[in-house]
Amino acid sequence: MTRERIYLYDTTLRDGQQTPGVDFSVEDKIAIAGMLDAFGFDYVEGGYPGANPTDTAFFEKKRTRKSSFVAFGMTKRAGVSASNDPGLVALIQSSADATCLVAKSWDYHVRVALGCTNDENLESISSSVAASVAAGKETMVDCEHFFDGYKANPAYALSCARAAYDAGARWVILCDTNGGTQPTEVREIVSAVIASGIPGANLGIHAHDDTGQAVANSLAAVDAGVRQIQGTLNGIGERCGNANLITILPTLMLKPAFADRFETGISHDKLTGISRLSHSFDEFLNRVPNLQSPYVGASAFATKAGIHASALLKEPETYEHVPPETVGNTRRVMVSDQGGKSNFIAELTRRGIPVAKDDPRLDTLIALVKEREAQGYAYEGADASFDLLARRTLGAVPTFFHVESFRCMVERRYDANGNVKTVSEAIVKILIDGEEKMSVAEGDGPVNALDIALRKDLGKFQNEIDDLTLTDFKVRILNGGTEAITRVLIESHDGTGERWRTVGVSENLIDASFQALMDSIVYKLVKNRAQQAVAAQ
Repeated sequence: MTRERIYLYDTTLRDGQQTPGVDFSVEDKIAIAGMLDAFGFDYVEGGYPGANPTDTAFFEKKRTRKSSFVAFGMTKRAGVSASNDPGLVALIQSSADATCLVAKSWDYHVRVALGCTNDENLESISSSVAASVAAGKETMVDCEHFFDGYKANPAYALSCARAAYDAGARWVILCDTNGGTQPTEVREIVSAVIASGIPGANLGIHAHDDTGQAVANSLAAVDAGVRQIQGTLNGIGERCGNANLITILPTLMLKPAFADRFETGISHDKLTGISRLSHSFDEFLNRVPNLQSPYVGASAFATKAGIHASALLKEPETYEHVPPETVGNTRRVMVSDQGGKSNFIAELTRRGIPVAKDDPRLDTLIALVKEREAQGYAYEGADASFDLLARRTLGAVPTFFHVESFRCMVERRYDANGNVKTVSEAIVKILIDGEEKMSVAEGDGPVNALDIALRKDLGKFQNEIDDLTLTDFKVRILNGGTEAITRVLIESHDGTGERWRTVGVSENLIDASFQALMDSIVYKLVKNRAQQAVAAQ
């Protein structure tokens, strides 16, 4: 039986940014877009080109290679032609592959928010879609408040969706903007839209989670006929969040009720990386991953001692709805320290580090990772530190240089004009081939000063790190009190465009930062040699 295609649309960079406390920089957006693109989502929405400096800079060039890059914006204003509406023009002229136009589909909002007539709104939808299509963009329309609008005035809500479809929109997205619609209502209303003449193959769903049912509503819409799902990583978004693609995707691919009928553009091999994607994104946001997240949470496949654990050890299916390895997670049985070896082997293989299943060094690595995670290290969000730990345990990492000592000083004083000034200075002493080098640097804070001093003079390795840049720095306090354990996560990148993350843990913030900085530099040097070896073949 031929399965129908479901298309996955990620709006983390736009709708997800409306999460309280989340504010992506240009560098953040580039990094997240890369994660989404590498994973294989069909559409990655970048934001509003021309609406603010961050999005404008982000849209200066295309940020995805495989995924369709989408620009989001409003339909034109009533009484203005499509060619004379600055917002619409910026949208169409952006570097995006596709556009997503948000349009009012509830007559109450047309009157109150837009202040125009129902017919003027329909004309704005039609002419905006036509202009986008004429510019060669794959065009979508988010019918905002569609479900509430349909319940208030079915005929007008349908006419808005129809105006978009008739004007050439590839996708007409039905939005539960207030998040209050129930799954039974979603199913009934989607069926009515399809019955009105808009094919399900051209319909999508955009659900919010205000009643905790965004995932259920999205799946109900698919069951009723829509073929595109919009959502975000880990369900971030305005108010209570958006539909969580991290939960939706495994359900589509692993549950027979959907997997037997539908397919996505993501392979089962890629699906095994979804736990890493979820955890890496949480670390990117500097927040603690939800232990009880479906599929990907650390407790998703955890069982305490007792009858459950006994049965699980005999037959995993007794208490697991899917095999944890299918989503890159691991089984946790508290009465056993076994499990997870296959995940380590798969990750090591991906990194080009060969190891046999019966190699005792593998058991040493697993035990070491568990021990260090208990101390506060988090390797899901620190891929480079894990790479170095694995190489040191299973083989060797060259000793490029040895740090003999470092010192950081912070002085707060008045300058000549009587203004308060805080000065940070760091001194680092290193040995390279027996030769001692000492570097001194000032910076914007002790960690910045330490970073500058550490990379100021690496002797024969200096040219190799000239393109190394520290792009992000996150601190998390892991426990309370005056002797708190601190975890530092650092993101770096180089001239190749590759990004990597390193971690340090200590009671001392500066010491934890230094660990992460060291790992970043050493990883860069190891990476350079691996690339040289490949080039020489």
